[in-house]
Amino acid sequence: MKTAVSIPDDIFEGAERLARRTRRSRSRLFSDALREYLARHAPDQVTEAMDSVCADLGETKDSFVSAATRRILERSEW
Repeated sequence: MKTAVSIPDDIFEGAERLARRTRRSRSRLFSDALREYLARHAPDQVTEAMDSVCADLGETKDSFVSAATRRILERSEW
């Protein structure tokens, strides 16, 4: 999809330099940057991914891990 946006000159110039240095098109650079920004600001997706991984691993009780975790949490400043 094509779109037009307005950005400050200094950001545009920096993007141009980075695109040349990394041998990517400006469109690719902006697309990659926006993708990264969206990923960083979509905590629900991160939480869902982590929940999925935890569900795939299953729930196993390990008394050593539980005790170690408890000791670390007790020593941690909240």
